[in-house]
Amino acid sequence: MIRFKLGEMIEKKRFADGQRVSISEIATATGLNRMTLSKILNQKGYGTGTETIDRLCCYFACRVEDLMEHLPDQDDAAPESKA
Repeated sequence: MIRFKLGEMIEKKRFADGQRVSISEIATATGLNRMTLSKILNQKGYGTGTETIDRLCCYFACRVEDLMEHLPDQDDAAPESKA
């Protein structure tokens, strides 16, 4: 599963800039829909396109791996049973 770290990126930007960063501000700056950003932020396993990822990386001045990470599925993480 891919997990977006949008919440963490918002907090880093808030700390660096010394001011609150809202979803509306990000939407305006990136041209992305607020609903898309809300889903990325709140919906586990949400999938999106490369253009959205690119826009967010440009906004946060970050690399893809700063914005998202791969987590193994629960089935993949379980040790195999030996017969």
